[in-house]
Formats: sequence, structure tokens, C-alpha cells
Amino acid sequence: MKSDTYKTLKKLSEGLYKAKGSKFLAFAFPVASINDVKPLLDEHRKKYHDARHHCYAYIIGADKSVWRVNDDGEPSGTAGKPIMAQINSLKLTNVLVVVIRYFGGTLLGTSGLINAYKSASYNALSKAEVIECTVNEYYKLEFQYAAMNNIMKIIKDEDINQSDQLFELNCSMNINFRLSSKDNILRKLGEIENLRITFLATK
Repeated sequence: MKSDTYKTLKKLSEGLYKAKGSKFLAFAFPVASINDVKPLLDEHRKKYHDARHHCYAYIIGADKSVWRVNDDGEPSGTAGKPIMAQINSLKLTNVLVVVIRYFGGTLLGTSGLINAYKSASYNALSKAEVIECTVNEYYKLEFQYAAMNNIMKIIKDEDINQSDQLFELNCSMNINFRLSSKDNILRKLGEIENLRITFLATK
């Protein structure tokens, strides 16, 4: 079975690299989804509007299936890819790294640029607090009140997280648990009569 854990950042971390008068400001963010990326990019473009380039790379998802690199006007392959390489070297996901360049008047050349974006990214990521998270499955349960005790016993025995409970004649709740527990928990819940189980998400 595939691992149901992944590594990401706990909070924003910043780095700096200087070369021949140019300054490279690096910002490494934890991001939960693609929806988090644009507001962060927009915020930093506005804050550092006088910078020459705003290059970035991000990777999202426990399976690292969503990613992008952007050179923002730098020669192709000299910014976004070196940034991404540093994210990958630490085996991280759900991470956005933005490197903002203030041009110092001296051209660095291809190798110089690659080293600068790599070094700035490394500087930010090396200072970051890395945390391990679990991949969880989310479901909605709908059932009659009479089934409450049986369901709550499974939730307690399997250490299942629950939220949005509605306990009336017709009951419902949202639950989530580690992906590795999926088969066992769904098998146990499947033995309860008239229990409706609706898949919500994996994240």
C-alpha cells in the first residue's frame, strides 16, 4: 500500500541570497490547495512591486500530482526548476516557494542564475520547520438514532475523528480517518443496517 503520510512546512520561512548586487528574497509557504497559491503570489507581487522578477514553484497533493514552475521572465529553466529541485530534495509537498529578484545591474549568466535561485530557495527551506501529516479520508454518515451506539463504538475503537454531528431521530455526522485504516473501518461500518455512507474527499 502507498504511504499515507507526507511532509510539508508548518509555517512561512524566509531566505536571502546575494550575488553581484542582485538580491534574491525567498519565501517558502505551506499551502493546502491550488486555491492558496494565487492570493500569496498576488500579495507578494504587490508588496515587492519594484522587483524585476517574481519566480516560483509549487507542488501540491500527497501524490505530488499538482505542480508548476515559473521563470517570470528569467531565461527558461534558470529559476522555476532550481526552486522546484530544492522542494523535491527535501521530499516536501503542499509547498509554494517564491523567489523575488532585485536586479543589481550585473548579468549573472545561466549558471549564476540557477545557483542564485537554488541557493535562495535552499536558504528559506533549510530554516523551515518540517512536519509530517497524514492523508485522511472524509465521509458523511447518515443513520437512524437506534444505530447510534454501534456507530459510536466503532468511532471510539478506531480513533475516528468526527464533526458536524446532528443527533435527532435522523442522525448524521462527518468523519475522517487515516487512509491506511480505510478498508477496516468501512468494513465495520458496512455491517450496520441502514447506514448511508457518502464519500466526501481524500486530503
